[in-house]
Amino acid sequence: MKKVKARATKEQAEALGLKPNASGRYRVTQEQYDQLNVLKSKSGNSFQKAQLKGYKQKVKVSSKSDSNDYNKSGVLSALNDKGKLMNIDEYCLHYNLPKCDISSYKLVTHTGTPFFNIVFREVASIESIDFDTILSKYKNFKPSKGLTRFPIREDIRDFDTLTYTDVHIAMETNADNNSMYAIEWNKKCVLESLKELVLKTIRNKRSETLVIDELGDFLDGLNGYTTRGGHKLPQNMTDEEAFDLGLHFKIKLIGALQNQYENIIVNNICNDNHAGSFGYFVNSAAKRIIENLYDNVTVNNHRQFINHYFVGDICFLITHGKDDKTLKFGFKPQLDSKGLEKIDQYCKQNDIYKKAKKIVFKKGDSHQALFDMCTSDDFYYFNYPALSPSSQWVQNNFKKGRRGFVLESWRELDVTIKPIFL
Repeated sequence: MKKVKARATKEQAEALGLKPNASGRYRVTQEQYDQLNVLKSKSGNSFQKAQLKGYKQKVKVSSKSDSNDYNKSGVLSALNDKGKLMNIDEYCLHYNLPKCDISSYKLVTHTGTPFFNIVFREVASIESIDFDTILSKYKNFKPSKGLTRFPIREDIRDFDTLTYTDVHIAMETNADNNSMYAIEWNKKCVLESLKELVLKTIRNKRSETLVIDELGDFLDGLNGYTTRGGHKLPQNMTDEEAFDLGLHFKIKLIGALQNQYENIIVNNICNDNHAGSFGYFVNSAAKRIIENLYDNVTVNNHRQFINHYFVGDICFLITHGKDDKTLKFGFKPQLDSKGLEKIDQYCKQNDIYKKAKKIVFKKGDSHQALFDMCTSDDFYYFNYPALSPSSQWVQNNFKKGRRGFVLESWRELDVTIKPIFL
């Protein structure tokens, strides 16, 4: 029977027949999950206070709050200063609550003072991850070894690139067993795709320098949600399992390629709409391991929405296509006027037009392979296919699609592009 993740107090766990643990995290059946929700709803105000107490960000309430703000049990009143009922947006603004981290809420009005019963999804923080323990599992890892990095030489004219994106580790493509295209995407499938990535890259080697660009959405989500918290995602791994597989993927990829090239530069996008901070955790750990093991490999983890780097006279702008918080609509598969203006302003802001002889804009997100060299006279606009299969939502709303990655060989300012479909 498929189980789901849940959090419960010691008393709630015992009521469900579970052995209480210190973390308060459990894997439960759907029946136990429904029973847990009943227990939580019965605990009412005390459960709401426990949720607020367990949330890592302190709830700050203005000292000017009047008697309407609290009743005797300490509930945060849903009435504003004028005695009118607030909606959830006004409520969060009034009490400085992070609405993006709310997984569910319910307005309770049958008590003396109306309030919102709020459940916050767990928020991971980088401080809570013991990197040294994680990294110690890898052979030959020595913290702070301090190897000298090899930067990209300005005189490089010939180089290869491997670009992959949207791996969506932990994505479940057939959660309800009714998918039109029931394609598995589990640990075995991810590692088989990694093997193809390595073999095809080595087979198509044309130079001694390799640039690897990973364009975001490496993991499907944290705690089963997108970065903005409003989109529940069906997943087939726990967060811990996804972390371990993601870290293994990154290290295995470089371990297989590092002795094939004199110099490898890795660029990871860590600002996207699925992986977000979770992707940064994996890439941060991978950077520490890889750069301590191999002195010919440099790993760059990019946290801005748009980033850029130079190889010789060519400037590459890289992005996922959507960010983690602000953008309602990201870059489209076909370059439109809004996208063109954003790229143009970024190039002007960073003096890229003056420094580069060729500009290439690279993005993921759209799960399509489209290479536009004509719409703009100033830069190429490249979309890259997803390594993962399409989610059930994409399958039903669009089509099955094709998955893969792209190899490119650059000679001076000319490029040969080779999409690899799996």
